[in-house]
Amino acid sequence: MNPKVKLGAMAVLAVAAMTTPTAVNAATAPADTTRTVSAEPPVFAPPDAESRSRAVTTANATLAARSEAVLKGQNEKFTLSKSIAGAHGLQYLTYTRTYRGLPVHGGDVVVATDRAGELVGSVSSGQQARITVDVTSKVDAATAAATARAQLPVVETVATPKLVVHATTTTPKLAWEVVVNGATAEAPSVLHVFVDALDGSIVDSYDDVHAGTGNSYYNGNPVTIQTSGSGSSYSMTDTTRPGLRCGGQNGATYTGTDDSWGNGSGTNLETACVDALYAAQKEWDMLRNWLGRNGFNGSGGAFPARVGLSAVNAYWNGSYTSFGRNSANTRQATPMDVVGHEYGHAIFQTSGSGGGGSGNESGGLNESTGDIFGALTEHYANQPATLDPPDYLVGEEVNLTGAGEIRNMYNPSAKGHPNCYSSSIPSTQVHAAAGPQNHWFYLLSEGTNPVGKPASSVCSGPTSLTGIGIQKAGRIYMAGLNTKTAPWTHAKARRATVAAAKSLFPSGCVEVNAVKAAWSAVNVPATSGEVSCP
Repeated sequence: MNPKVKLGAMAVLAVAAMTTPTAVNAATAPADTTRTVSAEPPVFAPPDAESRSRAVTTANATLAARSEAVLKGQNEKFTLSKSIAGAHGLQYLTYTRTYRGLPVHGGDVVVATDRAGELVGSVSSGQQARITVDVTSKVDAATAAATARAQLPVVETVATPKLVVHATTTTPKLAWEVVVNGATAEAPSVLHVFVDALDGSIVDSYDDVHAGTGNSYYNGNPVTIQTSGSGSSYSMTDTTRPGLRCGGQNGATYTGTDDSWGNGSGTNLETACVDALYAAQKEWDMLRNWLGRNGFNGSGGAFPARVGLSAVNAYWNGSYTSFGRNSANTRQATPMDVVGHEYGHAIFQTSGSGGGGSGNESGGLNESTGDIFGALTEHYANQPATLDPPDYLVGEEVNLTGAGEIRNMYNPSAKGHPNCYSSSIPSTQVHAAAGPQNHWFYLLSEGTNPVGKPASSVCSGPTSLTGIGIQKAGRIYMAGLNTKTAPWTHAKARRATVAAAKSLFPSGCVEVNAVKAAWSAVNVPATSGEVSCP
């Protein structure tokens, strides 16, 4: 039976009574000056033009006042590259850094202000040391390109090398950044390689592609999705969420003579697109109504989905999501939490200063981010037990490799992944390295012994924790992610989410202390610079 799919209406905005976050005045940046306002705006409440302008003025003044703190030298310049609004209209302004005219990888600074743009909540940068490098390269661009090309077994294109200063480590270096498009043995790749411009060695690399391991079919029939067209010409394009559309692996969007899509089969690709669009549209609405974010990129934009990948896999490649099938070839990899996971990578990439840096620790946090947004989307959709009910398992419906779920957030060790943070995480495979933050998110949301949900143990500290609910936990996580800088680590994620909890919920310390307790419970301790409450 073909599910009838009709043009859907946009969701009504949720409105809640809240209070304006406590923050620091830009003119006296290091002080704990606070103000109290009686009521907060709704969760999704973008600031007006005047407030956005004030935020820029405030952020510029703050950067000038804190030039030493952000390691700004005489030969450096900051340029505002992005400004997005978060929950309750909090504003996040990202500044790129140049050194003697060269882009500085890792030198971005994110300034968070209140809704009015008058008070600064935090200033964060990934740069660890002052830049003093010579900008004269001893290795030419062609040599750097050849070195980068050799890092992938299959190469399609190599972009023109760009001279930059690499500053995510303790010793900034002059380097060529080369972007290589191709594939690894398992998946497509958009690999950024940093080649030392003095000795030709590889300084660092990271991949934009983040792959999973490993009638609607999953969401009941019929379902309503947002499409476009009229008469006898229709398209699986959602014009109300700019950039969101679905089609095959060639990038072409599926079209039809009527607005009815798929046949409900687990092997039908048009059906897979129904599931992908349905889940992506739910995730978009969740971001807006629960977390106060405007679209996947924070600026009202989305990204396409492609189905029919001939692999037991799903991935985000930096520009679109792509979904394969399970190993039995009976189901497409498009259940709600898998779709939410892949678009979670897009949210991670477009939040804060962008990316998260290289290494398995950052990669694990990125994978965990996908799992968190998958769980948030399932809980927002709140489907009945007969379909895909909200839980904290990842990919159990698709049974990707015949072993049930891919990951378990309340007990990562059930899938052989670490429950707790340790010094081995930076060398742990990225999907397994998602374990500690996934565990933290469950403890923050649900606690150790929630009613009607699985119990979860702690790694250290008090054995009993009370959760604050997944909606609050998601809002805090999103606000922390908005201040992300490379390299992203568990220690920085803790500081960012603690600060986010204080900004979002200034009237008490319940949320702040819950965030701290959950991090301590997975062995991520407090570090210098963590905000206190009260």
